Amino acid sequence: MTKRALISVSDKSNIVEFAKGLEKFGFEIISTGGTYTHLKNNGVNCISIEDVTNFPEILEGRVKTLHPKIHGGLLSKRGNELHSKHVKENNIEYIDLVCVNLYPFEETVKKEGVSEEEIIENIDIGGPSMLRSAAKNFNDVTVVTDIKDYDLILEELNNGGITLSTRRSLAIKVFNTTASYDAAIANYFNKVDNLVPEKLTLSYKLEETLRYGENPHQKAYHYTQDNNESYALQNAVQLHGKAMSYNNIQDASAALDILSEFNETACVAVKHMNPCGVAIGETVFEAYSRAYEADPVSIFGGIVAVNGRVDKQTAEKMHSIFLEIILADDYDEEILTKKKNLRIYKLGTKNNNHEKQIKSVRGGILVQDFNNKLADEFENVTEKKITPEQKRDLEFGLKVVKHVKSNAIVVVKDGQTLGIGAGQMNRVGSCKIALEQAGKKAEGAVLASDAFFPMRDSADLAADYNIAAIVQPGGSIRDQESIDACNEKGVAMVFSKIRHFKH
Repeated sequence: MTKRALISVSDKSNIVEFAKGLEKFGFEIISTGGTYTHLKNNGVNCISIEDVTNFPEILEGRVKTLHPKIHGGLLSKRGNELHSKHVKENNIEYIDLVCVNLYPFEETVKKEGVSEEEIIENIDIGGPSMLRSAAKNFNDVTVVTDIKDYDLILEELNNGGITLSTRRSLAIKVFNTTASYDAAIANYFNKVDNLVPEKLTLSYKLEETLRYGENPHQKAYHYTQDNNESYALQNAVQLHGKAMSYNNIQDASAALDILSEFNETACVAVKHMNPCGVAIGETVFEAYSRAYEADPVSIFGGIVAVNGRVDKQTAEKMHSIFLEIILADDYDEEILTKKKNLRIYKLGTKNNNHEKQIKSVRGGILVQDFNNKLADEFENVTEKKITPEQKRDLEFGLKVVKHVKSNAIVVVKDGQTLGIGAGQMNRVGSCKIALEQAGKKAEGAVLASDAFFPMRDSADLAADYNIAAIVQPGGSIRDQESIDACNEKGVAMVFSKIRHFKH
């Protein structure tokens, strides 16, 4: 009995070769619309879908495969007495293989200036229906939706036939594909209409299987979204070095989050997802040198990100220490490639496009807006007022502190971090770490806090190190105590009115 394959694809890459391969193994090819024309023009002897259904395409092609002679041929169980009876009574012929890839909905959404009418027309109906019918009946039908599987199918046919295990795995791939496709459609409308859906469906694709997770006994995988996220790691190009680990990816992403805060030339050094040195400069060399000098101990084995081109001078200085990853706009010098394991990335676009942030918790996820605010205002609350230079440093401090694990304190002077206190259980503990790290350099510097001072001890400690100005959101019932402490010691303090917890 002649086997039949139904082919209907939007992406026609390699489809002629695949169809001709199926013909060699005795398949009769059925096809639709543009695919039919493409195959015919390239020497494939196929029949049109109308020849099977005896019904024309209608509604501008919206209805062409939604027909009992198609879905009956896909869903009928071979060898089932009732199914065989219905197939015979209705002159239905079996379809043994379906090859479908879907209308490019996600690609259409990304097109500049695209109309919603065009987006809606790229919601595929017949394609997912055929895929799901064929996948449901994988015991008897082979379903192909991934171009990369064409060779596998032809290879198995050459070896005697497509195995049940292959048909099952291809069916599972289909259900994942159609679920992802529907998720993309739902998320488009959720975003456009600013809806909070009762059922949230997310779609990610497997970027790579990692060697292990945070620790060697944990399996791990890197999934990504194709959503044009600003500075997304998957949009960067790896130029050199070994594969990224789970922890590397987290650290690199943290570095890029901080780097995205700056329009001026900046360098960010990260260790264990916290910045250890951040600085701006007139050149990339100056920015890197100042970030290195901010904490020359912690940067060892760290991740460095710069929003500029790494020249020879900068590359030679980077080469002198052990770094895990370097991320930059580009590179002039190849000296860095002499270290075979150093991961070197050329950054993708910074476009200020930030999607929702998602965090897993036991039994669910948390979703929130990206933290894209810095301060509502700088309200002077002390007798001493901040200078324009101090304001610039206080803004710099907020750009950094919002990316430091809470409780968080950052000491800054002249666009360079001098001390960073992260993740302590009380605020004065973070102050001690940051100020002790800054040491004598704290004199005349400014201090940024991610949240309010619950009591005056942090302000007193800052004054002891001769901090000149402080920014904190304010809002404590004991704010006046901190204000009094600053007034007593001649320290300027402003309230930003925005908290920056990072858990």
